[in-house]
Amino acid sequence: MKFPVFSAGRVALLVTVLAIAGCETVPEDAPQIEAMNEAIRQEAPGNYYVGRRMYKEVYKMWGWVRQPGKPWSTAQLVMFNEQRTLAPDRQGGKLGTDNNVEYKLMGYFSGETVYEPASNRFYPEFVLVSYDVRNRTPARIYTTARQNDPTVRVLTPPM
Repeated sequence: MKFPVFSAGRVALLVTVLAIAGCETVPEDAPQIEAMNEAIRQEAPGNYYVGRRMYKEVYKMWGWVRQPGKPWSTAQLVMFNEQRTLAPDRQGGKLGTDNNVEYKLMGYFSGETVYEPASNRFYPEFVLVSYDVRNRTPARIYTTARQNDPTVRVLTPPM
């Protein structure tokens, strides 16, 4: 059996091609993402949560909720219990107008789960007590921009 003979030039070319193929492109908003991650690390601990609204036309969950100082990758997709306070967009009478807005949330996890029929899944229940807008145009937390599109049925977790 004969094996092909590779010249040093061909080997170098192959190594270069493989190295370039393995390189990852740095996203344009990498500085904003790093600044966001640093701000998260500096958040004051306390009895509050940070939420990011994720409005989807077909789904009824509210969005992602995380503890202060914890990265978005630890956030949970939640259903709001609005018996004490209505969600911000519902309070304004315009569902979904706060898509991708970041909030400081006062409330607690009830320990219960709530069924969401469009996704056929159960999500933790978060009892909303009050909220404050933190950022109307925050840095992205998803790997794909399609996640922010209310018409797309994508439920990608934050990065």
